[in-house]
Amino acid sequence: MNHQPRIAFISEHGSPLASLGGADSGGQNVYVGQLAKSLAARGYQIHVFTRWENATLPLVVKWCPGVSVIHVKAGPQMVIPKEELLPCIAEFTQSIFDFICTQKLEYELIHAHYFMSAMAAVQLKNLLNIPFIVVTFHSLGHVKRLHHGTDIRFLEERLQIEKDVVKQADYIVAECPQEREDLMNYYNAPSSKIVIIPGGFNPDEIYPIEKAVARKMLNINTNRHILLLLGRMVPQKGIDNVIHALSRLKIKDSQSVYLIVVGGESDNGNPTVCAETRRLQQLARENGLETSISFVGRKNREQLKFYYSAADIFITTPWYEQFGITVLEAMACRTAVIGANVGGIKYTIVDGETGALVAPKDPNALASKITELIDNTQLREYMGNNGLKRVNGYFTWNHIAEQVSNVYMKMMTYT
Repeated sequence: MNHQPRIAFISEHGSPLASLGGADSGGQNVYVGQLAKSLAARGYQIHVFTRWENATLPLVVKWCPGVSVIHVKAGPQMVIPKEELLPCIAEFTQSIFDFICTQKLEYELIHAHYFMSAMAAVQLKNLLNIPFIVVTFHSLGHVKRLHHGTDIRFLEERLQIEKDVVKQADYIVAECPQEREDLMNYYNAPSSKIVIIPGGFNPDEIYPIEKAVARKMLNINTNRHILLLLGRMVPQKGIDNVIHALSRLKIKDSQSVYLIVVGGESDNGNPTVCAETRRLQQLARENGLETSISFVGRKNREQLKFYYSAADIFITTPWYEQFGITVLEAMACRTAVIGANVGGIKYTIVDGETGALVAPKDPNALASKITELIDNTQLREYMGNNGLKRVNGYFTWNHIAEQVSNVYMKMMTYT
């Protein structure tokens, strides 16, 4: 690409610089960062606009070649739960506008991530005469209401914003076929606007490590069956479902099974700084599992391949998941996976071939599937090998960036 198109990514709470595993830092942060990197490798200039929540960070961080992260003011310089951010979005939008005008920048298009960023993108498109908007929602208010009920902050406002954004967006990136259906059914999104492009993984960052080596690196007992959970510490991730399943395992030596939970607000799983960790630890004690579960806290990206590779089985059973990048990463480490039969997970996992699907909130079904895989080493290896082939064939960030670039180029040829 001779010309370097400049793209504005807007991701109000999903900064690629954030530590992962907290209540609001997870798959979206990884998605935004890795997609930006991969697009930059294809010749794009990517400016990621995100909320300035840490006073120690500079206004502009040149994160990697071709990618800059720009922190703009929106409310107090502190971490604010994303559910409380809507009142800050007017200032967020104005701050982006001021930065762009001051720097005299021009963009080929805006790619917005999440509904609040998309609202800002619609306004900026009109204010700055930017030709096109692409939106990746990452979650949808209507779907969240189905699984969480109506006790959601700013729910009605969110639903209206999402409807407006669907009308204004030039393209909407759905991360799985289920999201495409949801957009059409709940928002009347025209199919011509929707393109299905999943999330991805970076094979230079996430790849198989010999199990014994990974366990030695992490000081994990090599004689136990290791189960792994990795993600944000929030109730909707269904970690309590896994704890209940462990209490119902029907294997000869239940003490041979050990669950490692990665994620949280601290680097060591300190329950005093994470209410969800406290709740789950109490649940483990109530089920007599306190010696069979370890909450190790959040870990940096460089460590994750060791955790994925050390595990015999990776488990994720959220109430709902728009996509679920951790499933890809576990498969990329040749680890058998068990996932909830929801959203993007049922698209990523080929049941019985690359992993196993179970109903969410069904600890008996999960316990049965865990038991089956623990008792069948050959099946675990079969799934692990197939999973590795699948993700390398379809889900690398380079492959995903190629598809996103095709969407961008389709629009830019019209200008």
